[in-house]
Amino acid sequence: MKKTILIYGLVLAALIFLLEYFEYRYFVRDLSTEAFVFIIALMFAGLGLWVGQKLTAPKRAPDEFQKNEKALDFLGISERELEVLELVAEGLSNKEIAGKLFVSINTVKTHLSRLYEKLEVNRRTQAVEKAKSLRLIK
Repeated sequence: MKKTILIYGLVLAALIFLLEYFEYRYFVRDLSTEAFVFIIALMFAGLGLWVGQKLTAPKRAPDEFQKNEKALDFLGISERELEVLELVAEGLSNKEIAGKLFVSINTVKTHLSRLYEKLEVNRRTQAVEKAKSLRLIK
């Protein structure tokens, strides 16, 4: 972001310098009125085309998701807990998670309580939000 702002700033500074230079040349009578107007029109057309191209350029596809393995190891989250967390992120209830993983509801609750403890959160939504910010899940 800083690079883009810097580039725009430098381009605008260069255009202002050129505009002032040609304005000086116009007042000194080195340039005719037609040439001065043509140069200004050319500068604005070029700026418009450049900005238009930047604004309408196709967006790049987001990078492929990669789990943050270091964070998983640091937090000590097991594969089963990660599975439970992914299913919670999909919006499934404890009962639905238990059915998908073929475990009891109490086991799901145990995994969730351990996840809350490891992620230092109190609710499902906080757990999902923190896991996404740590790039543990999509």
